[in-house]
Amino acid sequence: MSPRPTGRVRSTATGADLVITRSFRAPIEDVWQSVTASESTARWIGRWDGDAGPGKTVRLQMAFEKGAPSCNVSIDACEPPRRLALSMKDDYGDWRLELSLATKGEITELTFVQHLTDPALAGDTGPGWEYYLDMLAASRLGEPLPSFADYYPAQRAYYLGDARTQE
Repeated sequence: MSPRPTGRVRSTATGADLVITRSFRAPIEDVWQSVTASESTARWIGRWDGDAGPGKTVRLQMAFEKGAPSCNVSIDACEPPRRLALSMKDDYGDWRLELSLATKGEITELTFVQHLTDPALAGDTGPGWEYYLDMLAASRLGEPLPSFADYYPAQRAYYLGDARTQE
């Protein structure tokens, strides 16, 4: 059974934003470590190497993609432990991503945003980010990692239709 998609696509002046949230019962600094420290990202998306900081570029190896490709990732903004903005370019296009963290009592909420030039791109990227964010959650809990085959193509129609909202 495919995991239930949770994201939304919001129209913007330049295209659309794909927005997905996840909640963690953990301090914000702990979740920040999971999304920024190379030894932590290695468990759910891939290890990165380089000198990290705003305006700098690191090299990310996408450990869970076919062939484990590497790509340069520019750090556009880094405001620990609340906001990280990244951009990268690969064979599939330009990627502009943001992660924001906020606390609500004992819960840290992570909001992931991919800025899309075309809302139709959400049909392919939405399931992928659902998968990676569930990988993050599973890796933090020491649970078995999900299978991408459970996300794509099963969630594609959701992101091409039901996920569309006008905000």
